[in-house]
Amino acid sequence: MTETKAADRAVRLPVPAWRIGLARGSLEIKQFFREKGQVIFTFALPVIMLVLLASIFRGRIGDTGVDAQQIYVTGMLGVGILSTSFQSMVLQVAGERANGTLKRLRGTPMPRSAYFVGKIAVVLVSSLGQAVVLLGVGTLFFGLHLPSDAAHWLTFLWVYVLGIVACTLLGLAYSSVVPAASAGAMVFLPVITLQFISGVFIPFNQLPDVLQKIAAVFPLKWLCQGMRSVFLPDAFQQYEPGMSWGHGRVALVLAGYGVLGLVLCLTTFRWKGRDDG
Repeated sequence: MTETKAADRAVRLPVPAWRIGLARGSLEIKQFFREKGQVIFTFALPVIMLVLLASIFRGRIGDTGVDAQQIYVTGMLGVGILSTSFQSMVLQVAGERANGTLKRLRGTPMPRSAYFVGKIAVVLVSSLGQAVVLLGVGTLFFGLHLPSDAAHWLTFLWVYVLGIVACTLLGLAYSSVVPAASAGAMVFLPVITLQFISGVFIPFNQLPDVLQKIAAVFPLKWLCQGMRSVFLPDAFQQYEPGMSWGHGRVALVLAGYGVLGLVLCLTTFRWKGRDDG
Protein backbone atom coordinates (compact mmCIF):
# COMPACT_ATOMS: atom_id res chain seq x y z
CA MET A 1 0.00 0.00 0.00
CA THR A 2 2.78 2.41 0.92
CA GLU A 3 4.58 1.69 -2.36
CA THR A 4 1.35 2.30 -4.30
CA LYS A 5 0.79 5.68 -2.64
CA ALA A 6 4.40 6.69 -3.30
CA ALA A 7 4.01 5.70 -6.93
CA ASP A 8 0.79 7.71 -7.21
CA ARG A 9 2.50 10.79 -5.73
CA ALA A 10 5.40 10.35 -8.16
CA VAL A 11 2.97 10.24 -11.09
CA ARG A 12 1.33 13.47 -9.94
CA LEU A 13 4.61 15.37 -9.61
CA PRO A 14 4.76 18.23 -12.13
CA VAL A 15 7.23 17.95 -14.97
CA PRO A 16 10.09 20.42 -14.48
CA ALA A 17 9.82 23.49 -16.72
CA TRP A 18 13.28 22.91 -18.14
CA ARG A 19 12.29 19.46 -19.40
CA ILE A 20 9.23 20.89 -21.09
CA GLY A 21 11.44 23.57 -22.60
CA LEU A 22 13.84 20.96 -23.98
CA ALA A 23 10.92 19.00 -25.43
CA ARG A 24 9.61 22.18 -27.04
CA GLY A 25 13.09 22.90 -28.40
CA SER A 26 13.29 19.42 -29.92
CA LEU A 27 9.91 19.99 -31.58
CA GLU A 28 10.94 23.38 -32.95
CA ILE A 29 14.16 21.93 -34.41
CA LYS A 30 12.26 19.07 -36.08
CA GLN A 31 9.77 21.53 -37.56
CA PHE A 32 12.63 23.70 -38.84
CA PHE A 33 14.29 20.83 -40.71
CA ARG A 34 10.96 19.64 -42.12
CA GLU A 35 10.55 22.98 -43.86
CA LYS A 36 12.91 22.30 -46.76
CA GLY A 37 12.51 25.78 -48.23
CA GLN A 38 13.43 27.42 -44.95
CA VAL A 39 16.45 25.15 -44.50
CA ILE A 40 17.71 25.88 -48.01
CA PHE A 41 17.18 29.60 -47.53
CA THR A 42 18.97 29.61 -44.15
CA PHE A 43 22.05 27.70 -45.26
CA ALA A 44 22.31 28.45 -48.99
CA LEU A 45 21.63 32.19 -49.18
CA PRO A 46 24.66 33.38 -47.13
CA VAL A 47 26.92 30.95 -49.00
CA ILE A 48 25.65 32.19 -52.36
CA MET A 49 26.16 35.81 -51.29
CA LEU A 50 29.66 34.98 -50.05
CA VAL A 51 30.62 33.21 -53.27
CA LEU A 52 29.31 36.07 -55.41
CA LEU A 53 31.04 38.78 -53.39
CA ALA A 54 34.31 36.92 -53.04
CA SER A 55 34.36 36.05 -56.73
CA ILE A 56 33.68 39.58 -57.95
CA PHE A 57 35.67 41.64 -55.44
CA ARG A 58 39.17 40.54 -54.55
CA GLY A 59 42.56 42.04 -53.82
CA ARG A 60 44.90 42.63 -50.91
CA ILE A 61 44.08 45.30 -48.36
CA GLY A 62 47.24 47.39 -47.90
CA ASP A 63 50.10 45.57 -46.22
CA THR A 64 47.88 43.56 -43.86
CA GLY A 65 48.06 40.30 -45.78
CA VAL A 66 44.24 40.25 -45.79
CA ASP A 67 42.30 39.66 -48.96
CA ALA A 68 38.87 41.24 -49.48
CA GLN A 69 37.46 37.72 -49.73
CA GLN A 70 38.29 37.03 -46.10
CA ILE A 71 36.56 40.23 -45.02
CA TYR A 72 33.39 39.04 -46.75
CA VAL A 73 33.55 35.74 -44.87
CA THR A 74 33.63 37.52 -41.51
CA GLY A 75 30.87 39.87 -42.63
CA MET A 76 28.60 37.00 -43.65
CA LEU A 77 29.19 35.36 -40.26
CA GLY A 78 27.70 38.47 -38.66
CA VAL A 79 24.83 38.51 -41.15
CA GLY A 80 24.20 34.83 -40.43
CA ILE A 81 23.72 35.54 -36.74
CA LEU A 82 21.34 38.39 -37.53
CA SER A 83 19.31 36.37 -40.04
CA THR A 84 18.95 33.18 -37.97
CA SER A 85 17.99 35.09 -34.83
CA PHE A 86 16.40 38.50 -35.41
CA GLN A 87 15.02 37.95 -38.90
CA SER A 88 13.77 34.42 -38.28
CA MET A 89 12.17 35.31 -34.94
CA VAL A 90 10.21 38.20 -36.39
CA LEU A 91 8.83 36.16 -39.28
CA GLN A 92 8.08 33.02 -37.25
CA VAL A 93 6.55 34.63 -34.19
CA ALA A 94 4.52 37.20 -36.13
CA GLY A 95 3.12 34.35 -38.24
CA GLU A 96 2.34 32.19 -35.21
CA ARG A 97 0.59 35.12 -33.54
CA ALA A 98 -1.49 35.79 -36.63
CA ASN A 99 -2.62 32.17 -37.18
CA GLY A 100 -3.54 31.71 -33.53
CA THR A 101 -0.73 29.34 -32.56
CA LEU A 102 0.46 31.58 -29.73
CA LYS A 103 -3.06 32.00 -28.40
CA ARG A 104 -3.60 28.24 -28.33
CA LEU A 105 -0.23 27.60 -26.68
CA ARG A 106 -1.06 30.13 -23.98
CA GLY A 107 -4.18 28.14 -23.15
CA THR A 108 -2.23 24.93 -22.55
CA PRO A 109 -0.50 23.90 -19.29
CA MET A 110 2.87 24.44 -20.97
CA PRO A 111 4.94 27.07 -19.11
CA ARG A 112 5.33 30.20 -21.20
CA SER A 113 9.09 30.02 -20.73
CA ALA A 114 9.13 26.70 -22.63
CA TYR A 115 8.04 28.49 -25.80
CA PHE A 116 11.01 30.84 -25.62
CA VAL A 117 13.39 28.00 -24.78
CA GLY A 118 12.21 26.27 -27.94
CA LYS A 119 12.87 29.34 -30.05
CA ILE A 120 16.33 29.79 -28.56
CA ALA A 121 17.11 26.12 -29.28
CA VAL A 122 16.24 26.35 -32.96
CA VAL A 123 18.21 29.60 -33.28
CA LEU A 124 21.30 28.00 -31.72
CA VAL A 125 21.14 24.94 -33.98
CA SER A 126 20.50 26.86 -37.21
CA SER A 127 23.06 29.60 -36.51
CA LEU A 128 25.80 27.18 -35.50
CA GLY A 129 25.14 25.07 -38.58
CA GLN A 130 25.28 28.13 -40.78
CA ALA A 131 28.53 29.31 -39.16
CA VAL A 132 30.15 25.91 -39.74
CA VAL A 133 29.16 26.01 -43.42
CA LEU A 134 30.45 29.56 -43.91
CA LEU A 135 33.75 28.83 -42.15
CA GLY A 136 34.17 25.68 -44.22
CA VAL A 137 33.61 27.52 -47.49
CA GLY A 138 35.85 30.42 -46.40
CA THR A 139 38.65 28.09 -45.37
CA LEU A 140 38.52 25.83 -48.43
CA PHE A 141 38.03 28.42 -51.16
CA PHE A 142 38.85 31.92 -49.92
CA GLY A 143 42.01 31.59 -47.85
CA LEU A 144 40.46 32.14 -44.42
CA HIS A 145 42.75 30.89 -41.65
CA LEU A 146 41.05 29.41 -38.61
CA PRO A 147 42.60 30.46 -35.27
CA SER A 148 44.97 27.97 -33.67
CA ASP A 149 44.81 29.40 -30.13
CA ALA A 150 42.12 29.30 -27.47
CA ALA A 151 42.00 33.08 -26.99
CA HIS A 152 40.61 33.74 -30.47
CA TRP A 153 38.02 30.98 -30.15
CA LEU A 154 36.99 32.37 -26.77
CA THR A 155 36.44 35.73 -28.46
CA PHE A 156 34.35 34.00 -31.12
CA LEU A 157 32.29 32.35 -28.37
CA TRP A 158 31.39 35.51 -26.46
CA VAL A 159 30.75 37.54 -29.63
CA TYR A 160 28.53 34.75 -30.92
CA VAL A 161 26.62 34.27 -27.65
CA LEU A 162 26.08 37.98 -27.03
CA GLY A 163 25.03 38.46 -30.65
CA ILE A 164 22.58 35.57 -30.63
CA VAL A 165 21.02 36.62 -27.31
CA ALA A 166 20.69 40.27 -28.32
CA CYS A 167 19.31 39.64 -31.81
CA THR A 168 16.91 36.90 -30.69
CA LEU A 169 15.41 39.06 -27.95
CA LEU A 170 15.17 42.05 -30.28
CA GLY A 171 13.47 39.85 -32.87
CA LEU A 172 10.92 38.58 -30.34
CA ALA A 173 10.18 42.16 -29.28
CA TYR A 174 9.97 43.47 -32.86
CA SER A 175 7.52 40.68 -33.78
CA SER A 176 4.95 42.34 -31.51
CA VAL A 177 4.84 45.56 -33.54
CA VAL A 178 4.85 44.25 -37.12
CA PRO A 179 1.71 42.92 -38.84
CA ALA A 180 2.21 39.38 -40.11
CA ALA A 181 1.09 40.35 -43.61
CA SER A 182 3.91 42.89 -43.99
CA ALA A 183 6.49 41.33 -41.66
CA GLY A 184 8.74 40.29 -44.54
CA ALA A 185 9.08 43.79 -45.93
CA MET A 186 9.47 45.35 -42.48
CA VAL A 187 12.33 42.94 -41.72
CA PHE A 188 14.19 42.62 -45.01
CA LEU A 189 14.40 46.36 -45.68
CA PRO A 190 16.26 47.32 -42.47
CA VAL A 191 18.36 44.13 -42.53
CA ILE A 192 19.55 44.68 -46.10
CA THR A 193 20.21 48.36 -45.41
CA LEU A 194 22.30 47.52 -42.36
CA GLN A 195 24.36 45.05 -44.37
CA PHE A 196 25.48 47.81 -46.73
CA ILE A 197 26.57 50.16 -43.93
CA SER A 198 27.96 47.66 -41.41
CA GLY A 199 31.09 46.43 -43.20
CA VAL A 200 29.59 43.38 -44.91
CA PHE A 201 29.62 44.33 -48.60
CA ILE A 202 31.90 47.36 -48.31
CA PRO A 203 34.92 47.54 -45.96
CA PHE A 204 33.75 49.61 -43.01
CA ASN A 205 36.56 52.16 -43.18
CA GLN A 206 35.59 53.02 -46.78
CA LEU A 207 32.10 54.15 -45.79
CA PRO A 208 31.28 57.85 -45.30
CA ASP A 209 31.56 59.00 -41.70
CA VAL A 210 27.83 59.63 -41.37
CA LEU A 211 27.03 56.04 -42.41
CA GLN A 212 29.64 54.70 -39.99
CA LYS A 213 27.96 56.62 -37.18
CA ILE A 214 24.52 55.31 -38.14
CA ALA A 215 25.81 51.73 -38.35
CA ALA A 216 27.40 52.04 -34.90
CA VAL A 217 23.90 52.44 -33.43
CA PHE A 218 22.94 48.89 -34.48
CA PRO A 219 24.30 45.46 -33.46
CA LEU A 220 25.36 44.19 -36.91
CA LYS A 221 28.33 46.54 -37.16
CA TRP A 222 29.66 45.28 -33.82
CA LEU A 223 29.02 41.65 -34.73
CA CYS A 224 31.05 42.02 -37.92
CA GLN A 225 33.82 43.85 -36.07
CA GLY A 226 33.96 41.10 -33.47
CA MET A 227 34.17 38.41 -36.15
CA ARG A 228 36.95 40.26 -37.95
CA SER A 229 38.93 40.33 -34.71
CA VAL A 230 38.70 36.53 -34.53
CA PHE A 231 39.61 35.55 -38.08
CA LEU A 232 41.74 38.40 -39.43
CA PRO A 233 45.33 39.17 -38.35
CA ASP A 234 46.05 41.97 -35.91
CA ALA A 235 47.62 43.98 -38.73
CA PHE A 236 44.09 44.70 -39.96
CA GLN A 237 43.34 46.75 -36.84
CA GLN A 238 44.65 49.84 -38.64
CA TYR A 239 41.48 49.74 -40.78
CA GLU A 240 39.16 49.57 -37.79
CA PRO A 241 37.65 52.61 -36.01
CA GLY A 242 40.20 53.80 -33.49
CA MET A 243 42.75 51.41 -35.09
CA SER A 244 41.71 48.75 -32.57
CA TRP A 245 39.42 45.72 -32.41
CA GLY A 246 37.60 47.48 -29.57
CA HIS A 247 36.59 44.30 -27.77
CA GLY A 248 35.38 46.23 -24.74
CA ARG A 249 32.98 48.35 -26.78
CA VAL A 250 31.82 45.34 -28.82
CA ALA A 251 30.94 43.46 -25.62
CA LEU A 252 29.30 46.51 -24.05
CA VAL A 253 27.11 47.30 -27.06
CA LEU A 254 25.99 43.70 -27.66
CA ALA A 255 25.29 43.14 -23.95
CA GLY A 256 23.39 46.44 -23.84
CA TYR A 257 21.22 45.33 -26.75
CA GLY A 258 20.59 42.06 -24.94
CA VAL A 259 19.31 43.93 -21.89
CA LEU A 260 17.23 46.24 -24.08
CA GLY A 261 15.74 43.27 -25.93
CA LEU A 262 14.86 41.53 -22.66
CA VAL A 263 13.13 44.63 -21.29
CA LEU A 264 11.17 45.08 -24.52
CA CYS A 265 10.14 41.42 -24.55
CA LEU A 266 8.92 41.55 -20.96
CA THR A 267 6.91 44.72 -21.56
CA THR A 268 5.61 44.34 -25.12
CA PHE A 269 5.38 40.64 -26.07
CA ARG A 270 1.82 39.67 -26.99
CA TRP A 271 0.33 36.17 -27.18
CA LYS A 272 -2.73 37.34 -29.16
CA GLY A 273 -3.13 39.36 -32.33
CA ARG A 274 -4.42 42.91 -32.15
CA ASP A 275 -7.81 41.83 -33.47
CA ASP A 276 -8.22 38.94 -31.03
CA GLY A 277 -10.47 39.30 -28.06
